[in-house]
Amino acid sequence: MKIHESAENYLETILILEKRIGMVRSIDIATELDYTKPSVSVAMKHLRTDGYIEVDKGGYITLLDKGRQIAEKMYERHTLITNWLKAIGVSDGVAAEDACKIEHVISEESFEAIKRVISSDN
Repeated sequence: MKIHESAENYLETILILEKRIGMVRSIDIATELDYTKPSVSVAMKHLRTDGYIEVDKGGYITLLDKGRQIAEKMYERHTLITNWLKAIGVSDGVAAEDACKIEHVISEESFEAIKRVISSDN
């Protein structure tokens, strides 16, 4: 099943917030992405229904295995592409913004090739 780019962004944001603050709630996601709380609540409902996340009685969100796999994949792509763009002279903000776009459309084959080239340069 193909997951939408917006769902990938939400999952990645949950992972990033989890790393930064530990326990994540919808309000944290809304604040991080500058989205409305109702928009985030609808997205969390879909992610929960599709088996990507779990939400406990306190409203805390946990990535389930398949959600975590997608989040980590997006985070790896974002981080690697951002750092690579910065290394070739792109400004921090533009590198992060462009990486966010690229990470969703690049094929697995192309990403792995870029990763090999970057790794061999180090």
